[in-house]
Amino acid sequence: MIAANRQDRRSARLLVLEADGTMRDLPRTALATLFGPGDLIVANDAATLPASLRGTHVASNDAVEIRLAGWLSFPDPTHFVAIAFGAGDHHTRTEERLPPPPLSPGDRLRFGPLEAVVERLLDHPRLLDLRVQGNRSTVLAGLAQHGRPIQYAHAPDPLALWDIWTRIAAVPAAFEAPSAGFALDWRMLHAWRRREVPFATLTHATGVSSTGDPALDARLPFDEPYRIPERTAAQVAQTKLRDRGRIIAIGTSVVRALEAAANADGSVRAGKGIATGRIEPGTPLRVVDAVLTGIHQPGESHFELLRAFVDDALLANASAACIAYRYRAHEFGDSMLLDRQPILERWSGFL
Repeated sequence: MIAANRQDRRSARLLVLEADGTMRDLPRTALATLFGPGDLIVANDAATLPASLRGTHVASNDAVEIRLAGWLSFPDPTHFVAIAFGAGDHHTRTEERLPPPPLSPGDRLRFGPLEAVVERLLDHPRLLDLRVQGNRSTVLAGLAQHGRPIQYAHAPDPLALWDIWTRIAAVPAAFEAPSAGFALDWRMLHAWRRREVPFATLTHATGVSSTGDPALDARLPFDEPYRIPERTAAQVAQTKLRDRGRIIAIGTSVVRALEAAANADGSVRAGKGIATGRIEPGTPLRVVDAVLTGIHQPGESHFELLRAFVDDALLANASAACIAYRYRAHEFGDSMLLDRQPILERWSGFL
């Protein structure tokens, strides 16, 4: 797959894949016309933390990078699941990064203005229960001052925090960007409002997409907290139970949150919860009918989730089409819309 950078968003494309095998190659701006008043679009409003911290292991003075990867006490920004690396930075492929110095419970790590303590190892020498010293305000200030966005080698230029915030970013909860939301802009949201297409949000603490270690990657996604507002839960119930419309999730994180909160009738419970485990082939989907996502490769946890929407033959055809059409992958890349039912033809050119 071709990697995209943050400057490529305006020229992004959209592959629409329907359950009957229909595929359409469209400009991503066509999203503005694909949905109608009976549908509900749900997006993740999580803002992305600067979750990569470079510093030193105090006991040895060796270099270490910590990537915050999950919450152990959401939304308390002092207690995290974290992944440890040795010296180096994002220019080296994650799979080739040096291991951290040997870590033990009680070890202190220093990151500029922040200091953290290894509470315990989580069944892997690089997976940590990490507590950052300080209160909410001092830790968030330290992250803002010293932290950087988690970044991978496919995007060589340093990313700023605003590069990884979607247009609707609100609550600082995610460790990597809920990147399907990069497809949304104010013009598209305005077009949906003009067409009377309902739009709702939830907050899901999106975790990391890669650890660089096959054993750890097999555990992804980690448990991820979410919060569904009362208004969003009411909109889902109205769409599913009264209007018999479709729920369109902007991103796999929205799928995880809605399905974790699902009731048997397709409505969802409002409030806080934890999305656990994988959504994969055979996982029943009680809420979400369609998902907008990036371009993912087989074996990734995001790709496994897509297999709950359409069968493997259709996904294989879609992957082949993405290669043939030179679709761009990763967080700043092109998009795919998977629908469990055929979509009525609504596209008549972008406004």
